Amino acid sequence: SGLPVSIHPFRVRGKAVLLIPAIDLKDGRCVRLRQGRMEDETVFSDDPVDMAGRWVTEGARRLHLVDLNGAFAGEPVNGAAVRAIAARFPGLPIQVGGGIRDEATIAAYLDSGVAWCIIGTQAVKEPALVARACRAFPGHIIVGLDAKDGQVAIKGWAEITEYRVEELAKRFEQDGVSAIVYTDIGRDGMLTGPNLDATRRLAEAISTPVIASGGITNLDDVRALIEAAWASTSAGGIVGAITGRAIYEGTLDFSAGQRLADGLSQ
Repeated sequence: SGLPVSIHPFRVRGKAVLLIPAIDLKDGRCVRLRQGRMEDETVFSDDPVDMAGRWVTEGARRLHLVDLNGAFAGEPVNGAAVRAIAARFPGLPIQVGGGIRDEATIAAYLDSGVAWCIIGTQAVKEPALVARACRAFPGHIIVGLDAKDGQVAIKGWAEITEYRVEELAKRFEQDGVSAIVYTDIGRDGMLTGPNLDATRRLAEAISTPVIASGGITNLDDVRALIEAAWASTSAGGIVGAITGRAIYEGTLDFSAGQRLADGLSQ
C-alpha cells in the first residue's frame, strides 16, 4: 500500500527541504547516465518498482522518474514502469519527465496516479504547450530547465540554445508552473557537488519553487543545500533536490540525508 502523503509536502522557510530520489528508466531498467550520455550508463536494478520501494522504505516523500528512452524518442517508452510504480505507491507524490510532448501524454500520466508532469525540451521548443498544459492541468505541471554555463540545453543536452535559464523561468512562471527543476549539466552524475550559486540565482529571479538537480554527493552537500535554501529571500525558494548517482553508489545515505534535511529545516 502507498503512503498517505500530502501532495504539497514543501514548507518554504519553515523550511522542509525534500531530497527526491531519481529513478532513471532505460529499456525497463533503473540506470544512471553520466552527463546525459545514453552510451555511458550504469544499471542499478532490473526492477524499478522494487527500487522505488527501497527509497520509500528509506523515507522518500517524493520520487523523480525519468523516461530516458522517451526523452530521445519524443514519446513515452517506459510508461509501463511509471504506471507500475504509481500503482504500487498510490499515496506517494511522483513527478515524471522524458518524452512529454503533448496534453494527451500528460493526461494519461495524471490518470495513472502521477502528481506532476515535467516538460523539458518541448517547453523550450514550444512554450505555448506549457501555457496550455497549465490551464488544462493546473497544479500538475513542472518545467525542467537543463543548463550549461547558464545557457539552456535541449534534446538530451545535445543542443545548447541561446536562452538564459532565468529568462525562460520567468516566462514559465507567468504560465503558472508548480516548480522549476534546474539541472546543471556539468555537475549531473559526476558527484562533484551541486552548483549552488547558479541554483540560488535562479531561485532569487523567480517566485516559483526551484528543485535543484545534479551533483549532490554527500551529507555536506545536503547541508550546503539547506543553507542555500535558508539564504533565499524568494517567495518560492529552493524547496528540494533530486539525487541520483550518489544514493546508488553509496556516497550519500539517502535516509540520513533526509533526516539531516528534516532536522536542519525544522
